[in-house]
Amino acid sequence: MTLSESLTKSLSNFVQLLGWRDFLDVFFVAVLLYYLLLLIRGTRAVQVLIGLLIVSLLYYFARLTGLATLQWLLGNLLIFLPFSVIVLFRREIRRALASFGRNPLWGLTATQRVENTFDEFAVAVTSLATRRIGALIVIERLDGLRTYVENGIILDAELSYDLLINIFSPSTPMHDGAVVVQGDRIAAAACFVPLTLKPELSREFGSRHRAALGITQETDAVAIVVSEETGTISVAFEGRLTRNFNAKTLRNELYQRLVTDLYPQPKTSWFGLRRRSFPQPLVSSEATTETAAPPTGGESADSRTTA
Repeated sequence: MTLSESLTKSLSNFVQLLGWRDFLDVFFVAVLLYYLLLLIRGTRAVQVLIGLLIVSLLYYFARLTGLATLQWLLGNLLIFLPFSVIVLFRREIRRALASFGRNPLWGLTATQRVENTFDEFAVAVTSLATRRIGALIVIERLDGLRTYVENGIILDAELSYDLLINIFSPSTPMHDGAVVVQGDRIAAAACFVPLTLKPELSREFGSRHRAALGITQETDAVAIVVSEETGTISVAFEGRLTRNFNAKTLRNELYQRLVTDLYPQPKTSWFGLRRRSFPQPLVSSEATTETAAPPTGGESADSRTTA
């Protein structure tokens, strides 16, 4: 009997020992672990969890090697581990229970909820650009942004045109800093995000543009910037800045980055039936991509690219 045949037979015998309750048990545990990982992604809780894991491994190492003093010390420490987890992760636990209470099918309708915000973004951003009001909006994709949420003013409010306009109004205390959007909700305002360190970036870009490039260099987020001086709408993604958006091209760009790139839809399902497709962009983007190279004589400001 070959090795592959032996492995196949062993696997077959193992599967025969399992009942439907075992499969159901594994399924629910896997789903629970998946959402727990989603919950702490992008937060300081990840480092805390790693620290707790290291302490636990060190305890079992002390048991195996017979280090009595270390085993006694870590053993007494691990008694309080469940209570420390509740205290350290109380904010994440509260947020998870609240989110699950709002939507028991947590995450299954994320695409539709995100897509419904595109019109709010387009109308609000173009209104801010018309009034020459500076703005910086950072939209979360796969990389968590809760580290930046925690240093701002936490809102956890439904995204709307009126709220975005009020936040960036110069007379309000939250107009400085970035607004962080998670899904269809504004997570926080007045957030501090890292600035890009590129020395070759043109001096015509202010702190908002530098912050947009900085956050998109460190994460996969999408950043929308409204220039206070020119009213130009720009979008930063993967450390590149694209300028001269209008309402339609901005909506198309958001659709591309937040729907098409993240949720590619196959043309047919496993059963040969055509899957539901999302609305296609109305027009192609006419925005101009910019480079970080300093302007040379004879180049216009509207045709440069920022990388």
